[in-house]
Amino acid sequence: MENRCDVNGVNKASCYLNSERKQSRSPSAIVIGGGFAGIAAAHALKNASFQVVLLESRDRIGGRVYTDHSFGFPVDMGAAWLHGVCKENPLATWIGRLGLPIYQTSGDNSVLFDHDLESYALFDADGRQVPQELVQKANKVRHETTEDMSVAQAIALVLERDPDLRQEGLANNVLQWYLCRMEGWFATDADNISLKNWDQEVLLPGGHGLMVRGYRPIINTLAKGLDIRLSHRVTKIVRGKKGVEVTVNNDKSFFADAAIITVPLGVLKAKSIKFEPRLPEWKEAAIDGIGVGVENKIVLHFDKVFWPNVEFLGIVSSTSYGCSYFLNLHKATGHPVLVYMPAGRLAQDIEKMSDESAAKFAFSQLKVILPDVTEPIQYLVSQWGRDENSLGSYSYDAVGKPRDLFERLRIPVDNLFFAGEATSIKYTGTVHGAFSTGLMAAEECRMRVLEKYGDLENLEMFHPSMDEEAASISVPLLISRM
Repeated sequence: MENRCDVNGVNKASCYLNSERKQSRSPSAIVIGGGFAGIAAAHALKNASFQVVLLESRDRIGGRVYTDHSFGFPVDMGAAWLHGVCKENPLATWIGRLGLPIYQTSGDNSVLFDHDLESYALFDADGRQVPQELVQKANKVRHETTEDMSVAQAIALVLERDPDLRQEGLANNVLQWYLCRMEGWFATDADNISLKNWDQEVLLPGGHGLMVRGYRPIINTLAKGLDIRLSHRVTKIVRGKKGVEVTVNNDKSFFADAAIITVPLGVLKAKSIKFEPRLPEWKEAAIDGIGVGVENKIVLHFDKVFWPNVEFLGIVSSTSYGCSYFLNLHKATGHPVLVYMPAGRLAQDIEKMSDESAAKFAFSQLKVILPDVTEPIQYLVSQWGRDENSLGSYSYDAVGKPRDLFERLRIPVDNLFFAGEATSIKYTGTVHGAFSTGLMAAEECRMRVLEKYGDLENLEMFHPSMDEEAASISVPLLISRM
C-alpha cells in the first residue's frame, strides 16, 4: 500500500504534523505491532476520530495469534483458548456478534496447572494407561516462604523436610506430568517459575474454551478500515515535545502526536528498537525483569481418528522434560488432528530441529502410547522462540521479581504508550489481556493528546472499551461440550 504523502522521498504518514494538522487539528497516533493489543488500540482510536497508522513487521496481522488454513480448516498455531468463557470477558461481545462457536475444555473449578484435565488419558513409557485414581491423588505441593524461590526448589524443599510426601515410581511420574502441564501454562521450566507469584493472575469465570474456528475472524473484523502497513519493521522511536517520529527498516519515517507500542516483550528485550531518548531506568528494569517463555505446537493431521475420545493424551516420565501431552482437536472441531505442545527447555531444544524432524519427534512420542498409529498426512510446526517478530510465546513471573513489573511496563513514558499481554497485571499471557491493554492504552493516548491541544469538549466523549455498535448488541456465546 502506497502512502498518501511523500515529501522529498520521506514518508510522512499522511503528514500528521504538517498541513493536515493545521487545517483539521485531527489528533494522530502511530500504533506499533498488529497483534490483538495493537489492532484493538488502532480500532479504538479510529473510532475516536484519530488519524491512525499501524506498523506491523510481519506480512500479516495477528502477531502471536495466527490461524493457519493450510489443512483446509482453521488451526490456531499460537493462542487458541478463551480463558474465561463468560460475558465478563472483553472479547465475548465480538465472539457473540460473529457467532463463533467455543468448545469448553474445563469448568470453573479447574486447577491452574491441570485446567483441562476433565477429559484425559495418561500413559507410561511402556504404553500402559495410568489408573485414573492415581492421577487424582497425586500430590500438588506448595510451600509458603518469606523469600521467593522457584516452584521446583519449593517442591524439593518440601520433600526434603517431609520424606513421607515423596512419590516413588509411577506416582512420581504422574507428579512430574503435573509439573509438565504447569510448565506448559507458563511456557517455561518449573525452576524458572516464581513460587510467590505463580497464582496471582485473575481467572475469569466460565472455565477455558477453544476457539473452534480460530481467532482470525475476530482480529480481521477489528482490523477493517484501518490503515495497516505490513512488512514495516520499526527500528527507531524518537519522542519529543512536538510528537513522535518512528523509523522503519526501509528508512521511511512516520510522524504523529503519540505512539502506542504493542510489540512482544521478547522484541523489547532484544533491544531491536532504538529509543531516543533512552527509556527511563524503571521501564528498562521492567523489560529486563519479566520472564518470556516458549511453548510451541506441532500439529499432526491424520486421515482418520485412532486415539481415545478424550481431550488430552499424556505420557508420564520420571522428569517433566520427558513428559508429553497432545491436545485432541477432533473433540472440538471434528477434524482428525492431534497437537503436540512442548514448553520450556524441551520446546527450545525442538526449535533447533527442522520442521520435518520436529514432526517426526512428536510422532515418535505418540507411538509410545499408540504403537499401531498411522503416519500423519500433513503437519505444521510453530517456532515462537526463534521467530524474530516474537522471540518467545508469552510472559511469566520470574523468580525474585516483583509482580508490579507488569504494571510498570504498561505505564506511559511521555507520549509513548505501552500495551500487550505482558503489560496486563491481571490477565498476563492471554488474548483478552492483550486486547484490554490495547483499549486502555488507546484511552490514555486519547486523553493525553486531547489535553495537549486543549480539546476539552471531546475529552470525555469517547470511551473505547466498546464502540456504540458493539455496546448495543448482546449475543450469547455458543458453547459446546460435544
